Amino acid sequence: MKVIKITAIWCSACLIMNKVWNKILEKMDIETISLDVDLDEDLVSKYEINDVLPVFIFIKNDKEIMRLVGEHSEEELLKIIKEVGD
Repeated sequence: MKVIKITAIWCSACLIMNKVWNKILEKMDIETISLDVDLDEDLVSKYEINDVLPVFIFIKNDKEIMRLVGEHSEEELLKIIKEVGD
């Protein structure tokens, strides 16, 4: 499984979630592709992102299996990772 994390440097929710995601990465080895809506505009456009950030797109076998939008707790993310990672 890999995760595409789409954020923006001006987004306060993204800053919070970056800290949460980094804590998760200390515990788990998850391939993560980080994109910025302003700096990686061409790549981000193919994921059809709305106005709410951050966006976490979970990919398994090259297919999107889940998408989370907005702020989530570390516990919520860990639970989802365990569910979709199997």
